[in-house]
Amino acid sequence: MRGVRYASRMRRFLILAFIALPVFAQPKNDDAFLNAMYAVHTFHQVAISPDGKRVAWAEKDHGIWTANTDGSNKHQLTTKDDMGIAWSPDGKSLAYLAEEKGQKQLVVAGRRLTDVKGYLSEPKWAPDGKSIAFLFIENAGRAAGPLVAMSRAVGVIEEHVEEQRIAIVDPATKKLRLVTPPNMYVYHYDWAPDSRRIVAEAAPGSGDNNYWIAQLHVVDVPAATMKAIYKPEYQLANPRWSPDGAHIAFIEGLMSDEGVTGGDLFVVNADGTNRRNLTANLKATVTSVEWLSPDALFAGENVSGESAFVRLNLDGAANDLWRGETTNSAGYVIGASLARDGKTSAVIHSGFRHAPEIWAGATGDWKQITHVNDNVAVTWGDATNIRWHSGNFDVEGWLLAPAHVESGRTYPMIVSVHGGPASATLNRWPPEQAALLSTHGYYVFFPNPRGSYGQGEAFTRANVKDFGHGDLDDILNGVDAVVASHPVDPKRLGVWGWSYGGYMTMWTVTQTDRFKAAVAGAGLANWLSYYGENDIDEWMIPYFGASVYDDPAVYARSAPITFIKNAHTPTLVLVGERDGECPAPQSFEFWHALKTLGVETQLVVYADEGHSIRKPEHKRDIARRLVQWFDDYLGAPAVRRAKIGM
Repeated sequence: MRGVRYASRMRRFLILAFIALPVFAQPKNDDAFLNAMYAVHTFHQVAISPDGKRVAWAEKDHGIWTANTDGSNKHQLTTKDDMGIAWSPDGKSLAYLAEEKGQKQLVVAGRRLTDVKGYLSEPKWAPDGKSIAFLFIENAGRAAGPLVAMSRAVGVIEEHVEEQRIAIVDPATKKLRLVTPPNMYVYHYDWAPDSRRIVAEAAPGSGDNNYWIAQLHVVDVPAATMKAIYKPEYQLANPRWSPDGAHIAFIEGLMSDEGVTGGDLFVVNADGTNRRNLTANLKATVTSVEWLSPDALFAGENVSGESAFVRLNLDGAANDLWRGETTNSAGYVIGASLARDGKTSAVIHSGFRHAPEIWAGATGDWKQITHVNDNVAVTWGDATNIRWHSGNFDVEGWLLAPAHVESGRTYPMIVSVHGGPASATLNRWPPEQAALLSTHGYYVFFPNPRGSYGQGEAFTRANVKDFGHGDLDDILNGVDAVVASHPVDPKRLGVWGWSYGGYMTMWTVTQTDRFKAAVAGAGLANWLSYYGENDIDEWMIPYFGASVYDDPAVYARSAPITFIKNAHTPTLVLVGERDGECPAPQSFEFWHALKTLGVETQLVVYADEGHSIRKPEHKRDIARRLVQWFDDYLGAPAVRRAKIGM
């Protein structure tokens, strides 16, 4: 086991590889703050029964619960980190995935229906209630998706493909069969009303890499065959079969990450013909969809920093059912589950100053039914929606204030760039790093530049072949807007982000000296080398128009390493050792260049972590180290902190 070395920040050229907890000095109040943040209860999923009378939810690390829609008759079904809840069509039975001896199995009413080895997800009852489908990767070595730690690349290197197929089990007999081919990876699916067909979003080959070329397929369940019916222009998600069997709805748009869904709402005939865009030119992003009736749909939207639910008719008519306001009180809702009446729903509700809870009732008039976070103390500042003009776009973002703002004083500010880029920051429970920065006396600015969700497909696609250029202009113009309207010291600015945010941090310090400190998490330094290192290169084609081998120039013009000699900003670099999305060599390359050029830098590699950091000790270290870095270079007005190793 390799130890961990520490040095003061005057020792510029340091690489840290983590095997155990770091031990550098930290104020006790920071430890208490992080303990409180990590003790907040969060939720995987919420589901309302078809009759609207019962609600079930999966609470992270605290099992699956049910209650009446008014919150009464609450009951805990499991105690482990279980998930995958689905009500039967008659609302009398609940299916879920429960862990037994380290393996999830499908359970109904406490009765185990499967005895398999592998990865299970997304159980759904057939409309006739006679069978349950779920996604299944047999003998999977890890959870699905590129966010988790990749397998180590040793020995003879081959692309190992674990296909995710649709499995169907009969609850009466426990008979299980696979109904999709072994060479196809299914991402999401939905039953047809006849219980004999399934619409599936699927692609051949690697599931991690090929989401961006997935097509719409129809599965013949009795015959166990699959046929492609529609090839999207960009990416598609959330296929939903209409109640009369005549149409299939789905979301299509430019998506940078599987599972981070956004785009326009489309409808095709059940055979894939007659494609119609129901939200063309919409100044918002559709993020979820369900059918209300054969001619109307219920859609969740991101509208310029707000969340909303709307009714969309097939004839193009639309009306708002609920829209949040860009205030602390309104918050953000996710996971909307709709009852058969089309009026009653359940959601996971949170805000910058409101911890997540389950709410249910008439859509837009929900009542809180869980109170697991009632005792959570909010010690950071207020959040404000900020809007500004940049180029041809109206841009928006969020500004989190310091915990205490005194008249006549100015404060440092950290720009926090979200991942994606096809994503957005909204009014939701803040990440621990941002909340901790606020308690240390920082403003934290969350811009949603071009490429983000929230203002329609034209805005999301505006960074195609232009990574780092127009989006950085948007961010810098947003910084100007904040400095002009809030007590921010323009000489004490920092920038940080993870994934796309890590890339933008690396890019920013090669384009401007405006920021006095930077933290790049899971960043991307060199698009040309990245193309051959990452596990998900298919995502790049829609953004750059060609492979790096066919058009290297379009990649080079957006690569931080191309402009590395312009960098002077002290930069902390963080990455997971087994990151498949933004591999560690990208961080090594950027760190190596900075130290060679004499720029103050540190590199921290987190052992056995993927793109998404999972281990609590590593999450804590990132939050502490990030705040320490900015305190050292920006001189926050909070209590000065001990330097690392001093």
